[in-house]
Formats: sequence, structure tokens, C-alpha cells
Amino acid sequence: MIEYLVLISCIGFLASLIPGRHRKYAAITGWVFIVIFLFAALPEYFSEDNFLYPLMAVLSVPFLFITIKYLLAENTAVLHLSRAAAVAFLIYAPFTYLPVAGDWLISTVVGEIVWLLNLLNYPVSLDTWNIITQNGFRVEIILACTGIQSIAIMLGVAAAVTTTLRQKLYAFLLVAPTIYILNLFRNVFVIMAYTGQWFPYFPDIAGNGELGYESFFWAHNVIAEMLALVVLIVIAYGLFTLIPQLGTFADELYQLYYGEVIREFGRIRGNGPNKPAPAPEPVPGPEPAPAEIPDETGKQ
Repeated sequence: MIEYLVLISCIGFLASLIPGRHRKYAAITGWVFIVIFLFAALPEYFSEDNFLYPLMAVLSVPFLFITIKYLLAENTAVLHLSRAAAVAFLIYAPFTYLPVAGDWLISTVVGEIVWLLNLLNYPVSLDTWNIITQNGFRVEIILACTGIQSIAIMLGVAAAVTTTLRQKLYAFLLVAPTIYILNLFRNVFVIMAYTGQWFPYFPDIAGNGELGYESFFWAHNVIAEMLALVVLIVIAYGLFTLIPQLGTFADELYQLYYGEVIREFGRIRGNGPNKPAPAPEPVPGPEPAPAEIPDETGKQ
């Protein structure tokens, strides 16, 4: 079921690359279904004690409403953002929907991880073609462990604006090899930390009932995720240097989304239920007639 959500999102984004009046509606379809996917995957994230993706799911709701608003208005920056998503899906889709391509990439990564672990004098064994074991602990390498998602996203970002052939080549060389190699070391770190039980701390927070899971939680869900975020920010800065238009594009998006959030927050504060309504302005009426003064006898 979840795979179909991603597929529909992918089709929507790819259809948005085709010129025509439908583009904004196709892009909206892509964004809507990717947000639905994030929420549909929440049970899996919670079972792994992964806090980053649930946070992304929550933040995706206001992002979606703002994106739909500006896509309907055919805002250029948001259309380019949707193009970036479409290119990212174009790169990622073959490895997701063609088992031969996905399994080849996973198998290649597994072989290189085992080679690096042996190089570090940390020998491991394979239970199956993609499950690495040591000390009774098993780590399964799946497509998400290959770095292809991050590579696709960053190359999509690079494609958001018009660039020269040289800029495209430099962007690819900055993104793909860097993320791929660093991701190998990320996997090596997680496997060594988990199978070696480096971080058996705070089981009430980091445990999920599995023996030794705490080390996996801190290594994979916290340390590796935070370092990956830092790396992506550094790579994004490098892309902005290589492609100055990207910096302008990013600033436009920041001003647009941040401005919308601030305006909405101000509107909510200004019309909150605890704020007393201003008193109505008095409406001028006719002047009252002067009272008659009785004479000395008391008769009017």
C-alpha cells in the first residue's frame, strides 16, 4: 500500500515536467501523496524510535498547504521546487521499482562495507546477501542504506534552476561521490556501534524491547542522522557556490514559506479566542431635544 503512495507521487511529479496547464495539478498530486506517505509510514518510524521522520511528517502539513496555494498561483519558485522533486524521483525511481537495479546497488554497498570493516580489522560475516552479522547482532542493508535517496534529492536541488553543462558536471561530482563514500562510512560506524554495543544508554528512551537496540538507536537514529544533516547542509552550500542561481532560488523559497508562516501565525494571534473584540465605535445620532423649563407656577 505504501509503495503505491510513492508511485502515485512519482507519477505526479514526473507528469509535472511535461509542459501544459496540467503541470501545477500534477505537482500538487505529487506533494499530496508524498505527505500521505510520510504519515502512512509513521508506525514503522515509531517502531524504530526514529524521531526525525515523524517530525518531518508534522512539518510537511503547513508546507503542503503553502505549496498548494502557490502552485495554484503558478509561482515560479514553487514550480521550480516541484521540478527539483521530479528530477529526484527520476533518479530514485529505477532503484525502487526495478528490483534488478535496487538489488545490484544494495549488493555493491554490502560488499564495500564488508571490505571497509575488514580493513579496520573488524571482521563480520553475512547471514544472507544483505544481512551483516557480528557478536550475535544482525544488520540488514536495504535501499535506504545506500545513500541513493540523498543523492537523488541533492541532484534534484541542483536541477531546480537552469545551469550550464559544466555546472551540471561539477554538481554531480560534488554530490554523488561525496554522499556515496560518506554513506559507506556511516554504515560502517552504525554496524560497529551496534554489534559492538558502544552506546547501551537510556533504555527507557532508546530501547524498543530488542536486546542491545539502544546502541543502534544512538548510532543510527541520532548520531548518524545528525551528521548526515550537517553533511547535506555543507553540500548544499557547495552547490550554492558552484551555481549562484541556487542561492537566489533558496532565498526566494525561504522568504515565501517563512513569510507565509509568520503571516498565518500573526493572523491566528490577532483573532484568537482569548482576545477581546474591540468595542464598536459610537454611532452619532440626532441631537436630543432641549427640555422645556416650567414657569414659576409649575405650568408648562
